[in-house]
Amino acid sequence: MNYILFDGPSRNNLLPFTYTRPVADIRVGILTIREKWESYLSCTTTTITEDYLADKFPMVEMEVNVMINASYLPNEELVEKIKGLKENEAIFQGDDVIAFFAEEGQEDIDFDDYHAIEFDGEVLKIENTWDIFSKNGDAIKQDFKLLTEDRTSEPISKTNNIIAPENIFLEEGVKLEFATLNANNGPIYISKDAEIMEGALIRGPFALCESSIIKMGSKIYGPTTVGPFSKVGGEVNNSVIFGYSNKGHEGFLGNSVLGEWCNLGADTNNSNLKNNYAEVRLWDYQTEGFAKTGLQFCGLMMGDHSKCGINTMFNTGTVIGVSANIFGSGFPRNFVPSFSWGGSSGFSTYLTKKAFEVAKVVMGRRKIELDQQDEAILEHIFEETKKYRRS
Repeated sequence: MNYILFDGPSRNNLLPFTYTRPVADIRVGILTIREKWESYLSCTTTTITEDYLADKFPMVEMEVNVMINASYLPNEELVEKIKGLKENEAIFQGDDVIAFFAEEGQEDIDFDDYHAIEFDGEVLKIENTWDIFSKNGDAIKQDFKLLTEDRTSEPISKTNNIIAPENIFLEEGVKLEFATLNANNGPIYISKDAEIMEGALIRGPFALCESSIIKMGSKIYGPTTVGPFSKVGGEVNNSVIFGYSNKGHEGFLGNSVLGEWCNLGADTNNSNLKNNYAEVRLWDYQTEGFAKTGLQFCGLMMGDHSKCGINTMFNTGTVIGVSANIFGSGFPRNFVPSFSWGGSSGFSTYLTKKAFEVAKVVMGRRKIELDQQDEAILEHIFEETKKYRRS
């Protein structure tokens, strides 16, 4: 069977992260959503996404296909039902379509003609940006079981202070000395060639992905995920960093999500709680206004390629678009559009020519090229988000 992950109606609720990737490539827990599905299904998947992303994330259609809503995270019960799908069958949870059978070239899907299978089991769904951090603990626990079942961890050096070692798993090549790891509240997973430096204090649930680094004296409160090839220092609480991003110095990051190729300058801090303890509102790209989240704790949402200078201060519930550059004293406003350059005193447009120059240097340090597909995606985002910029 050929499995295709589609963005679904939650795509716009997950901006700015889905400006640069399909929903399937969001990281939550240890793995991306795509990596989870491919592990459970034991096969590769492709994607139905926005047209401007299709060259980089193409769809491969075969004679018979199963379409899966990428907002849903797999589990054994759901995967069993999906593997059993037959012609003209679809799986629903309430009014939401989770998965359906489709034949090649079938463009018009009328679910009134389908046999509806109701899924009443528990399942994690990522439908808003804040779900990425608020559901991260459960996602880490699911991924930890998936990745470590019937496997043995690499040994943990006796220089470390370890609590609940049975809930800690190290892959090969991990560097870990003179740190404290407490897995009483959830598992701790350290991936291949990752490093935790001396004096770091870590509480699970926590995931450190491939070749990432936790710097000396860091304080990490779970549930937190640090994606691959990232560096993190200072204090972090209940946050997700997709990968290739750095928070290398002191400063607080809490109840937040950072995309890829982001950088937070030294002593950057974000607020995750309003002074009056009121519900946090976040910028909503669909209504083009601020919407309720139902959360008391909610920090920073920063899209790919965005950066900030030293001593930057972010208000509770701040949304930063793609490829923004923020600096200067004071608090920038709670919504900073993509390709903005400036701070609390105002913003100008960050032209793509300048943004590409920076991106090529940043990505080149990881031996990754900003290619024509990437440039075309960023050019599209620049045009699509022009309406939000005042200059």
